[in-house]
Amino acid sequence: MPAKLTREQMEYLVHQVQRYFKEERSETLGNLETEELIDFFSKELGLFYYNQGVQDSRKLLMERMSSLEDELYVLEKPIHKNK
Repeated sequence: MPAKLTREQMEYLVHQVQRYFKEERSETLGNLETEELIDFFSKELGLFYYNQGVQDSRKLLMERMSSLEDELYVLEKPIHKNK
């Protein structure tokens, strides 16, 4: 399920896509067809980027948890048994 973009975000993306097509492909796209193109790519590619973001977050969280675990071990006080 693609994210719902704000009007400002969509306008920015429309401008960027139109600029790309004009500069790189010498093609002029209208606003409606550009929005449809953005919607298509959002639906087709969005989940891949979302899942990659989740994986990146999981990796970062695991690294941070490991670091935190190491710091907790440093806080432990040794227990000396009297003999």
